[in-house]
Amino acid sequence: MRFTSLIVELIRARPRLIVWLVVLLQALMWLVVSMLLYRSPPGDLAALLAFGREYQVGTDMGPPLAFWLADIAYRAAGNHMFGVYLLAQVCGVATLWTVYLLSRAIVGGQQAVLAVLLTMTVTAFGAPSLEFGPSVLARPLWALLLLHSWQLIGQNRRNAWFAWSIEAGLLLLTTTAAPMLLLLLAGFALATERGRRTLTSLDPLFALVAILVLALPYLVWLMRADAIGLPAWPALDALSLRALHWGGLLGGLLLALSAVIVLVVLNSGFLGRGQEEVPIIYRRPVDPLARQFGYCFAIAPALVGSLIAGLFDLDRVTGSAGIALLMSGLAMIVATGDLVHLRRQRLLRAVWALAVIAPAAVAIGTTLFLPWTTAAEVATSVPGRQIARYFGENFERRTNQRLRAVAGDPQFASLIALDTGRPHLLLDATPQRTPWLNAAKFAETGGIVVWRASDTAGTVPADIAKRFPGLVPEVPRAFEWYVNGRQPLLRIGWAIVRPKNP
Repeated sequence: MRFTSLIVELIRARPRLIVWLVVLLQALMWLVVSMLLYRSPPGDLAALLAFGREYQVGTDMGPPLAFWLADIAYRAAGNHMFGVYLLAQVCGVATLWTVYLLSRAIVGGQQAVLAVLLTMTVTAFGAPSLEFGPSVLARPLWALLLLHSWQLIGQNRRNAWFAWSIEAGLLLLTTTAAPMLLLLLAGFALATERGRRTLTSLDPLFALVAILVLALPYLVWLMRADAIGLPAWPALDALSLRALHWGGLLGGLLLALSAVIVLVVLNSGFLGRGQEEVPIIYRRPVDPLARQFGYCFAIAPALVGSLIAGLFDLDRVTGSAGIALLMSGLAMIVATGDLVHLRRQRLLRAVWALAVIAPAAVAIGTTLFLPWTTAAEVATSVPGRQIARYFGENFERRTNQRLRAVAGDPQFASLIALDTGRPHLLLDATPQRTPWLNAAKFAETGGIVVWRASDTAGTVPADIAKRFPGLVPEVPRAFEWYVNGRQPLLRIGWAIVRPKNP
């Protein structure tokens, strides 16, 4: 009698249950990691919240929707980062569930589970899970756009136009990569017969109107800021370096796909052919257009996004790796065939679990063990709430007013801007990035200027002293790291700029 594992039977009988279980467990894992280990927001999340607090229509950091939602989530959680971390996980869950719906429409519910499981290993390695921002918010919007694009092109469901137009408009309000992604969708539609037939009705015109209405405020800001256009083209003698950079970006995408490649290789029949019967996940034959759709959007966003980033010397793939590789799991399942044999199930489960857990394990190891092996700083180990509370309370005690503005070192100033009173952030070195506040207004309302202290006297750095003449430094304040290890105490120099009108 042949034995079939419970997991395989659940995939066959209850595919949606499996998807919800693994997706929610991954979200719970990241929430636990954040609440136990993170004393400061990861990456640029603190600056994103400082910008979101101003509710600007647009900034040099991109379209505004992610900034607004982050501030709303932060306030809804009582000025606690848990709200933003939860929002990031909601985006992750929505992305994977939408991938399941799209995969189910193409390869059926059972193989759609396998596509989601593979996609989870890609997003675990290739995209941040807690650093909410435009790239995180864009993932569910891009997944929904792909789902409704397939409903329009492959299934001729005209009622999907309304949702498609709303999602396209929101994507334009989320990421600067939105025009590239929408052009890829338009290109696929124009390149296929069924896609061209979809565009012959009046529905695309109404959708275009809805998109323009949603994105109009940001488009107006772009025109006023003279920010429409591409960066400067590289010189001919720099093309070889840009090509190497492009190759490096492609290599990074392949590294993010490493877990998928390993799982596919381990499941292949080439590694030790045997006579043992293995479970099979079956599907109906895939529509040829659906096959083209899956391959196109598994390859084109990664190829075009990395090419643009390489050509203009950007740090990361345009649109982020999470978007570029979102369809790779489904493409692998489509390429596998109508019958997916599940060989070496225990090994596959172990490798998959390792791929999903590994990023969280790296975060734990970085926080707990890296300080004992090197003097490198871990940004999430900075006591952000303690820093914000200390300087906010000291300013109020000295001036009898709440802290209204903070400037100086961008890292520490962004953390202080998360204090209960939500002071405004002034990036004094680049004041054009914070148009809601300038040096004159800062001097009028008063505030705190902070910097990384290089001595026990708290000497003001030359560049800050030039921008804020007459600063009288206070005694530097020392803070402990989450794990001190070999690192010295974190010393922050500071000075008060008293309000002109107490």
